[in-house]
Amino acid sequence: MTIKTATDSGQKSVNNSFRTDVWANFMRWGRKLVRNPFALVGSLIQPVIFLILFLEVFGQVMTDAVSRGSGTIVYESFLLPAIVIMVSLTGAATSGTELLDDINYGIFEKVLVSPMNRAGIFLGKTLAEMTMVTVQIVIILVLGWLFGATFATGVWGGLVIIGIGIVFAGWYVGFSIIVALLTRDSGATVLFTSLLVFPLLFLSSAFLPVETLPGWIQIVSSVNPVTYGVDATRALIITGWSWDVILSNLAVLIGLDLVFGAIAVRMLTQASGTDVA
Repeated sequence: MTIKTATDSGQKSVNNSFRTDVWANFMRWGRKLVRNPFALVGSLIQPVIFLILFLEVFGQVMTDAVSRGSGTIVYESFLLPAIVIMVSLTGAATSGTELLDDINYGIFEKVLVSPMNRAGIFLGKTLAEMTMVTVQIVIILVLGWLFGATFATGVWGGLVIIGIGIVFAGWYVGFSIIVALLTRDSGATVLFTSLLVFPLLFLSSAFLPVETLPGWIQIVSSVNPVTYGVDATRALIITGWSWDVILSNLAVLIGLDLVFGAIAVRMLTQASGTDVA
């Protein structure tokens, strides 16, 4: 009986250890984000500018284009999913540079020699980033509603949209960390991950229906993660509870999260103080 209790206690301790690692990293990165309000506001600036400029400058023209002259789809509703995904991209793009700050200050090396679970390190950091992205998406949804966007699925659809934005951001957090660990340079990481946002957005279904785009862009769009995020979000805003569209696109995003997350965790595991520049 004593042996069984010890074994059970040991198993419980291991499980608690992983949860503790996740929680500790979540709190550490969360505090850093709270103490740096520019992290929240800075990555919101571009999406808000895009939302206002596209609606004010191209609003009527785009409404005619997306509705093919029928006037049934307002561009506010069509554009909002693109801005939500843009928020997810810009919010997740800084993950790698924050990790490099840890490397440069020697904090990351101390984490590596600790008994912390590498998956717990990655998951804790990702959850902190997702919390910030959630706040940003809520702000954008409210702004979109104030500008005239309508939600076919109501408040519940808005909550699902937040979930899609979080899932979408997950793969880009992993990608940003991968780039950071490969380059070991903050400038190169932020430049690459930030500049990639615009090709990803414009070579997708973000701003116009795919069928209106040139053929080569349609091909790129079919393998572009932004298209899957935008299409799932747009269904909730314009079409309604189209579960076949929502779930199929969401499945692709979850697959990307698993792939990029696994690569990021593997690289974190292989990292060592000797490779830190």
